[in-house]
Amino acid sequence: MSIDRGTMDVAVAPPASRGRLGFSRKAKAYVALTKPRVIELLLVTTAPVMILAEGGWPDFWLVVATLIGGALSAGSAGAFNCYIDRDIDRVMKRTQNRPLVTGDLTDREALVFAWVLGITAIAWLALTTNWLAASLSLAAILVYVFVYTLWLKRRTEQNIIWGGIAGCFPVVIGWAAVTGSLTWAPIVLFAVIFLWTPPHYWPLSMKYRDDYQSASVPMLAVVRGRTVVGLQVILYAWATVACSLLLIPVASMGVVYTVVAIGSGAWFIYEAHLLYGRTIRHLEVKPMRVFHSSITYLTLVFVAVGVDPLLPF
Repeated sequence: MSIDRGTMDVAVAPPASRGRLGFSRKAKAYVALTKPRVIELLLVTTAPVMILAEGGWPDFWLVVATLIGGALSAGSAGAFNCYIDRDIDRVMKRTQNRPLVTGDLTDREALVFAWVLGITAIAWLALTTNWLAASLSLAAILVYVFVYTLWLKRRTEQNIIWGGIAGCFPVVIGWAAVTGSLTWAPIVLFAVIFLWTPPHYWPLSMKYRDDYQSASVPMLAVVRGRTVVGLQVILYAWATVACSLLLIPVASMGVVYTVVAIGSGAWFIYEAHLLYGRTIRHLEVKPMRVFHSSITYLTLVFVAVGVDPLLPF
């Protein structure tokens, strides 16, 4: 099977009628195009960093403005991704409900929407925060669209490692929005998310290995197999937790962050080892357990990032 950016050599079911849709269904289709679950996770990492940057509660409206800009930026990147990957989305079972597959949106509607969101996000952040935050937002979109989606995703098993850099930008955008500059603290948190992305995403690729294989996407689980994936998940989990502990001396973090980072990190590493242990013993694996635990881990760490500066210890 050969796959092109806009055509496929496979037979697929015709999309749903492109006739007039109800407003509610159309609106839901546009929202789905932005990948809202990804946006939620990105925003979870933004607000706590703004509290850390301020050393207390930042201006409420600055936080709101930054979160709006971040959501628009991430939504634009997600919409561009859905437009570019519409061919493989029609092949993979996991993505067959996306609006360009179902026909709820046309290709042109999706592309225009992606451009409008991206331009609005950059302009909004420039007007309500500062040009550094706006520039970082632009960089995040460019990395996700050009580095990950267009360049790496279909070419190398390293795709999610370097393409995942786009998901690291919310922490530096949040810090820049508050301070107008960058220091080592947001860089450490940037690195935490960079190292966390592979052990978060690779278990998902294990579950949907057949999907990625049918679409000729060289995810690690397709190219190397589940044993290699399990080992890599362990290595990156350890690296993620070690990096998170660097924030303690760099940002003078207190007891709350220290306890949460160590405790949740130990649990994350345990789940990674459990996955690998089952793969080498050729037992049934449950990769989504690591996937979900990775989300919980990152959420706990960043909640601690936001709570710690508000406490006197």
